Amino acid sequence: MTAIDLGLPGLSGVPTTDEKQTAKDYKSDQEVRWCPGCGDYVVLNAVQSFLPSLGLKRENIVFVSGIGCSSRFPYYMNTYGMHSIHGRAPAIATGLAVARPDLSVWVVTGDGDALSIGGNHLIHTLRRNVNLKILLFNNRIYGLTKGQYSPTSEEGKVTKSTPSGSLDHPFNPVSLALGAEASFIGRAVDSDRKGLTDVLRQAAEHRGSALVEIYQNCPIFNDGAFDVLKDADEAARRIINVVDGQPITFGREGEYCVVREGFGLAVAKAADVDSSEIVVHDATDLNLAFALSRLSAQDLSHTITGVFRRVDRATYDDSARAQVMEATAAKPADLGALLRGKDTWTVAG
Repeated sequence: MTAIDLGLPGLSGVPTTDEKQTAKDYKSDQEVRWCPGCGDYVVLNAVQSFLPSLGLKRENIVFVSGIGCSSRFPYYMNTYGMHSIHGRAPAIATGLAVARPDLSVWVVTGDGDALSIGGNHLIHTLRRNVNLKILLFNNRIYGLTKGQYSPTSEEGKVTKSTPSGSLDHPFNPVSLALGAEASFIGRAVDSDRKGLTDVLRQAAEHRGSALVEIYQNCPIFNDGAFDVLKDADEAARRIINVVDGQPITFGREGEYCVVREGFGLAVAKAADVDSSEIVVHDATDLNLAFALSRLSAQDLSHTITGVFRRVDRATYDDSARAQVMEATAAKPADLGALLRGKDTWTVAG
């Protein structure tokens, strides 16, 4: 067993292997049971194909999930894993990350699991910057419980739980994560294998909380939610893939671009503006990342993919371990002294 030396800070300390791995090594013996046409199949395949490139020991990789269709994920991975309880996967994964720096810890969750009952756990995990990789499958519906509206469903959404249309204003997961000052935020579409793999790789390289929102189709209860992003002509006009340090342009021939407009951003034709006016993506700029997140409307008219934000800051788990080491070095642990501390008293008989 050796310590990792791949230049990937997010995986520092996780044991590596010289054994050549393939996607097959990461496939468990369990029957994959999602509905035919579910986008989860694509994401699962992408993750199983991507992980061998990291060169990690499979017994040092852990997938933790909550409740929902996406949360079946750990069963299908030939790694360690836990199908935990509704919304609490980030809390359980935090404990693992703090106690076991030799593990690469991944959380798999959905828009209902992460943003409804688990919303509190998600934002605090991001705020603390725990060294976790969080895959948020967003299909804008509750699939496992048969089609109720979710925190990301559009206003007016007619479902079994909102027969007259949803009155709720939906969450923008990227904006929410930026509000919690997440140190890494990315987005990909399930059908874009190359784009998804690239964002996953960057998330793995990052040390800290890495949230990846994945637009994922539910063919049974919300079929076609992202079809406009899968049609070649529509995708060229709508998908804006951002790359750190590169001008933000899009379209088949780069004929469109993003420019500043007041305190926000707008889309323009590249031929109509000076090249100096085209915004250059800076993944360290929180304000730019937030403005980009607001450019992505619920109707998917302009949809940002790629990495919105990537910054380095101290992680919760590294700081917690350092604090324990400092405390025990200064004064050896004495459980008896702690139990008999000044905040105790004797009750007379």
